[in-house]
Amino acid sequence: MTDRELKNLWFKFFEKHGFKRIPGASIIPENDPTVLFTTAGMHPLVPYLLGEKHPAGNKIFDVQRCIRTGDIDEVGDDSHLTCFEMLGNWFLGTCPKEEMIALSYEFLTSPEYLNIPVERLATSVFAGDEVAPSDEVAQKAWLDAGMKRVFFLPKENNWWALGGGVGPCGPDTEMFYDTGKPACGENCSPACDCGKYLEIWNDVFMQYKVENAGEKAVKLDRPNIDTGMGLERTITVLNGAKSVYDSGCLKRAIDYIASKAGVGYLDNEKSKRSYRIIADHIRSATFILGDERGVVPSNVGQGYILRRFIRRAVNCARNIGLDTNELVNIASLYADEYGIDYADIKENKEKIKDELIKEVNKFAKAIEDGHREFDKVLNGIERHKQFAKEGEIVENKLSGKACFRLYDTFGFPFELTKELAQERGYTVDEDGFKKAFEEHQEKSRVASAGQFKGGLADASKESAYLHTATHIMLAGLRKMFGENVFQKGSNITPERLRFDFNLDHKMTPEEIKELEEFVNDVIKQEIPVVCEVMSYDKAKEAGALGVFTNKYGEEVKVYTIGNVSKEICGGPHAENTKELHHFKIIKEEASSSGIRRIKAIID
Repeated sequence: MTDRELKNLWFKFFEKHGFKRIPGASIIPENDPTVLFTTAGMHPLVPYLLGEKHPAGNKIFDVQRCIRTGDIDEVGDDSHLTCFEMLGNWFLGTCPKEEMIALSYEFLTSPEYLNIPVERLATSVFAGDEVAPSDEVAQKAWLDAGMKRVFFLPKENNWWALGGGVGPCGPDTEMFYDTGKPACGENCSPACDCGKYLEIWNDVFMQYKVENAGEKAVKLDRPNIDTGMGLERTITVLNGAKSVYDSGCLKRAIDYIASKAGVGYLDNEKSKRSYRIIADHIRSATFILGDERGVVPSNVGQGYILRRFIRRAVNCARNIGLDTNELVNIASLYADEYGIDYADIKENKEKIKDELIKEVNKFAKAIEDGHREFDKVLNGIERHKQFAKEGEIVENKLSGKACFRLYDTFGFPFELTKELAQERGYTVDEDGFKKAFEEHQEKSRVASAGQFKGGLADASKESAYLHTATHIMLAGLRKMFGENVFQKGSNITPERLRFDFNLDHKMTPEEIKELEEFVNDVIKQEIPVVCEVMSYDKAKEAGALGVFTNKYGEEVKVYTIGNVSKEICGGPHAENTKELHHFKIIKEEASSSGIRRIKAIID
């Protein structure tokens, strides 16, 4: 089965059962400071899981591109990816557990869909504890559907919750493919790491909430069901493949690389890993570069991760004798494939190729700089020898810290540092490099908190008010500078808003003051914020502003603030402008070429 065939089966199945398809969201989260990228299928649906009404109704499904970087250094083995697609479906505001389990069983086993023999399937459900009871409803639903093996497993295996355990939560049921490996023992279950069971789907029943840590869970007034099926992993299982790189679009990329590289895919472990890193990282780069929010390589945030993807791919291309210009052709292959589901990738194909070429060329310059820095390090050792105190021994050895600086600052591969050192009669401190590298890894993991903890990161009133302020501010900017001014990105926390927009000059103090006065005047007028659900075409006819048009479905929410602002938006928002009290701009600065950034607060 190809990835395209699996997607089409998913679409066909849920349409048949009365669900409405929604477009996959941007890979760059809007107004969520907790993560750099969309890391799960549910991530863009947070407002609706918290109670907002979705324009498409309460039964929806999609395919969502995701990026996770926590395991970036594991990429190249059989299972790890930085980029993947998630198939998902949702019941919003209701939790018909038996219905969802029956649907899951049908999709997995029906000859019309995945046609997996029930003997090759197993499921797990929540065993219960002091917080919530065992999920016997789910167990019975599975048995009634026809499932033969249902395991009760503890909270660590079958419970979904936010980090810290406070807030919305609930049991889940996970579906596993039996690989046919023998059981590891009498108590072998999907909780084992023996490889007998591989998870392919997860249904989360968001039925409860915990008010305070350690307290018993109470039922949610508005429960939900959130499901997720990893496309690449499922394709691997269905095709009986050993690796996620042996099926679907990733395999097509591997095959293309093999036709152009000087070293074969399976010649050795290093070449196999290099092939896989190129296939994965260029796909991630294609998704990011093609995104509607316009990220390009840089030294901060999403741009830094993007740069790292591209530069690692370049290094791996060198390892296997692949002309780095071929990376653009691999990206083009991906753009054609994924443009079917994500319109922005199709529309931005030329931009993807142009930015990739720029970064590859820029990295070539960085490698030259790295060579110069390498020479400086060796010269420093030689000077140290020259002026060493009597009896002091100076080794011909590059410190781990120096090797890591070459790697981290100049993108200089450690293997290249080691090779050049050996040519000049030097050794390198490999253990010191590994220690510096691991310390850097740990800092990155802690700093990013980069793994999405369920996504219900922030639905505070403060954030809702600041979201409303961005609408008013954009209206003011367009009044001052013309209707060619549009939003180019935003990030909102309960403390402040950050808003990017196109403008060809730095705002003067007088212009900043004028904008502040405009927003505060609207606040003083105490204008109701009205939300209406309508078709996208009707919203355009009504003059609603919508910047990222690819992300909209057939039905959209339009927020109107008197005659000041009318925008297509998912929310959340204030109910009246008076709730914003007072608006103040803290900073106006450049974000990138032709893009300005405003940071502001309400007090």
